[in-house]
This record gives sequence, C-alpha cells and structure tokens, in this order.
Amino acid sequence: MAGVAHPRFGVWAVVYGSWGPFDHPDDPVDASWERNKQLILEADRLGFDSTLIAQHLVNPFGDELDQLETWTSAAALAALTERIEIIAAIKPYLVHPVVLAKQALQIEQISGGRFGLNLVNAWFKPELERAGIPFAEHDERYAYGREWITVVRGLLNGERVSFQGKYFHVEDYQLRPIDATRTRPTVYVGGESDPARALVADKADVWFINGQPRAEVERLIADVAARPREGDPVRFGLSAFVVARETDAEAEAELAALWELAEAGKARWEALVADADPKAVMFQTFAKYPHIGTNGGTAAGLVGSYDTVARRIREWADLGIETFMLQFQPFEAEMRRFAEHVVPRVRELAPNAS
Repeated sequence: MAGVAHPRFGVWAVVYGSWGPFDHPDDPVDASWERNKQLILEADRLGFDSTLIAQHLVNPFGDELDQLETWTSAAALAALTERIEIIAAIKPYLVHPVVLAKQALQIEQISGGRFGLNLVNAWFKPELERAGIPFAEHDERYAYGREWITVVRGLLNGERVSFQGKYFHVEDYQLRPIDATRTRPTVYVGGESDPARALVADKADVWFINGQPRAEVERLIADVAARPREGDPVRFGLSAFVVARETDAEAEAELAALWELAEAGKARWEALVADADPKAVMFQTFAKYPHIGTNGGTAAGLVGSYDTVARRIREWADLGIETFMLQFQPFEAEMRRFAEHVVPRVRELAPNAS
C-alpha cells in the first residue's frame, strides 16, 4: 500500500454535544445547531479539509440529551462554508435510497462539489426499534445496505436506474439535475466486519476505520486492498481523538485527567454498550483497546507532544491513511491548537518537503 504524501484532516461535528467525558469543566455538553455552525465555520477558516456529521435521531448516551440532525445540518453547512468537505452519515433503514439520492445531489449542488455521504449500517437498537423499524440481524443489515447503496450510487452517477432485489424494487428512475462538478459525491463506508469489508471493496470510495493499534489497522487495510475491485483503489480514513501538548508528559497528564472524568461518567457509556448490537465488531474492538472518545478515539495513538503526534500521523499516512477524522476536548480550543502546532509539523515531515 502506497503512502499518502499530504494527509487530509477532518473534524467530527459535535452531534452529541461532546466527544469526550460529559463532565468536562471547560466543555459544556452542547449539540445545538448554533454551536456546530460556529465550530465548522471556524474549522473551514483554519484549513481543515472535511467534517463528518454522524447520524442519530436520538442521543445514544441518553434520550434526555440533545442530538443534532444530520441532513438538514449538512445542507445548511454546505451553503455557509467555503472550502471544507461536508460528509453526512446515513443509516439505510431510515431513508429510501431514491429519496436520499435526491437529497445528496441537492447538497452536492449547494456545496459546489464538496459533499460526501457516509454509509453506516446501524448499531444502536433502540433508535430503530422504538420507532417500530425492525432492527435486522447484523449480516442482513449489510445485505440491505448493499442494495441500498447500489441504487443510490447509480442515481448519483446520473444513470437511469432499474433495480430488482430482495429489499428494493426501482423501475426506470432517473434524477435531475445531475452533478455539475464531478461524477458524483464521494461515498464513504464504515464498519469492520467481513460483510462491511466486502461492501467497502465493492462500493466505497473511502473506508473509515476506527482508531486502534497500527498492527490491526495494517491488517484491515491489507484485507480490503487484496479484494477484487473495479475502478480506482479504495482510499482510507482513520478516526482519532487528539491530545497534543508541548511535551509528552503534559499530554499524558491531560489524558489521565480525561480518564478520571470518564470514570466518573462511565454509567452513560455502559448503558450505550448495553443497547448496541453485540455482533457489531466496533464494540468488540473497543473492549480490547480502552480509549477516550468514540470510534476508537485515543486508541489511534495521537497523544503526546506536538512533534510526537505529528510523527505518528506521518507514520499512519505512510501506511496509507489519507483522511484523519479528529475529535478533541474542549473541542474548539483543542482544534485550534492542532491547527496551529501539529498541522505545520506534519507538513514539514512530508516527503520532499522543502
């Protein structure tokens, strides 16, 4: 797998109100549109390349907590921002593929070609079951998602689509206007089970991998890269929670403080895990590698001095990671710190950097 000379940096929108411990004194839990708008506008000004808006209808840490809605927010951010890529997550069971494809094409037009959708096949059971939507068995969700994204991709490509499958029956359907800036919006896919990796190899432009030790990520990348595929090779993204300071010791002290806060609020995390699909590989991985943040968080190893974090990013990029989707706490202050102190160091480590 060839390395990436110039990695891209993204930020997770704070759809839950926080990506770290909920009791952080300098990071009030706030999932409001106003906060997210200001955060992503600042990320755009700071030069971040993308933002990921995760999708839940209710907050999985407790339905008494606010939750940002993904697709309305993506459309608004597409209109307000200048250069940052807007990636909206989608759970196929929530929206018919024809409807979603139309929404995606509209946001692509609003953004001027800066939109991506992130296909995730759901793990939080109450969100669907309490709404009367069946929560299918793990592998069936991926079979459903495969049909769903096949229809969506065809429509995004501007094709006239007819599709007859187990779950969807679409006859002679075409959407207009088509994408005026490129072939179609970028398709990201998450998930690490075997059905997920097969779906990535067949249908994804970019695979989002959860933060975990290098050897595990290297194994996952090698598996997908070796699978049969038509078209351009799959590109790879990694989720990570960053704790960067002047020295390694300062960063480790900050991480220890976050762990104390996490311990005090662990009941929320335990309740979330109890409501997750036990077959979701993500949670099996999380159990092996304790971390701060979601989606692997600090298990990706981006904890240390500015130089240490930059060097580890360079090592991940050499492995083939193109996009780093980052979490921070307190989010805004640490995002600025990363842009000021870590990004320039990463650039200095780029091959052939002057």
